Amino acid sequence: MTVSQQAGWFTHDRFGLFVHFGLYSPLARHEWVMTREQTPPEEYEQHAPFFDPDRFDPRAIARAAKDAGMRYVVLTAKHHEGFALWDTALSEYNATKVTGRDLVREFVDAVRAEGLRVGLYFSLIDWHHPDFTIDYHHPLRNLPDARERNQHRDMARYREFLHGQVGELLTGYGKLDYLFYDFTYSEPRDGWEGKGPQDWDAERLLAMTRELQPGIVVNDRLGIPADLVTPEQYQPDAPMRRDGRDVVWEACQTLNGSWGYDRDNLDFKSPDLLVRMLVDTVAKDGNMLLNVGPDGRGALTPRDQESLAAIGRWMELHGRSVVGAGAAGLPAPPGTVLTRRGDRLYLHLLVWPFGHLHLPELAHRVRFARFLHDGSEVRRSQIDPGQQAWNTVPGGQPPGTLTLHLPTARPAVEVPVIELVLTDE
Repeated sequence: MTVSQQAGWFTHDRFGLFVHFGLYSPLARHEWVMTREQTPPEEYEQHAPFFDPDRFDPRAIARAAKDAGMRYVVLTAKHHEGFALWDTALSEYNATKVTGRDLVREFVDAVRAEGLRVGLYFSLIDWHHPDFTIDYHHPLRNLPDARERNQHRDMARYREFLHGQVGELLTGYGKLDYLFYDFTYSEPRDGWEGKGPQDWDAERLLAMTRELQPGIVVNDRLGIPADLVTPEQYQPDAPMRRDGRDVVWEACQTLNGSWGYDRDNLDFKSPDLLVRMLVDTVAKDGNMLLNVGPDGRGALTPRDQESLAAIGRWMELHGRSVVGAGAAGLPAPPGTVLTRRGDRLYLHLLVWPFGHLHLPELAHRVRFARFLHDGSEVRRSQIDPGQQAWNTVPGGQPPGTLTLHLPTARPAVEVPVIELVLTDE
């Protein structure tokens, strides 16, 4: 499973913004509020007339992403609730009918104007559609007659609707760089069957996607192999592999554990944690797609803006250790992660050491060392392997070890980075 040659941008760019916005946003209780509260579709759709994204400004979102050092942006064109953000001809249940605005069009144009790559998210699930069969995720799952209702639902009709809406997105908005499908759940649960690739006719859907948008990057959530795998809400402990082979992967992460606007969820990750997650991801040859959930009026929340701005300040100084970089293929000292870009090795200090930092096997491979935040040189040396530790004299290091001499005071950035200029490519 590898990204096609046309899509080499993906593993180069490394960092993207996810934007979850929909009819769930004004409800402010998580993007799964419809099924969490088991709200019938006819009741849930009564919120649609009050959907008023008067502060949804894709230009501001795109600028915030660019300023944060992100290189691509993905918008939820339709989430599981079934409410479309574009002027779909296949359903009256869409933002254009309510607001007169095609929010997908506005988003695509704004992201392109900032020189960023364009991605769309599309839910394979649609709890609003009358032919989408009830299962263990469906809001009607606990009705006494839920199974009887499925006798009148037809997934074949739903598939045609699904493929039709995807076709609209793939043909109506120019070149798209990334399509994030979501999601397949084949395992049975609670006496219900899940939904697998056969429910989406995944092979035909993927073939159509590639035919209509040659070179597009597609994730793995159709339930069949595509271009990348998408671990969500956790950090892999190593580069990801399938069947013994390295695969392209993207960590999907939230700021506070919710994707859509969740007013009372204040469990936010700190900027330094987010930066550490980002560099940890790149050091394992992955991408990170970091999410924001605009509020009920469509605006980025102050906390989201602050987090993106803090990441942006770090990326302005250290972005070369992320964009265009990847796994270094060298052992990292404890408390650090390494990335590499050509003849540059980037040492990210997650924990600030005192005095010295020792790097095995690099003594004869480094021509220069400097901090990225201010360009100041980091002194380096080799300590004689036979030197005995005594009073103020440190003990010897194994042959070939490079020793860096660090200041006592930690630089005032989320994660200090030392750039090592190598003698080899």
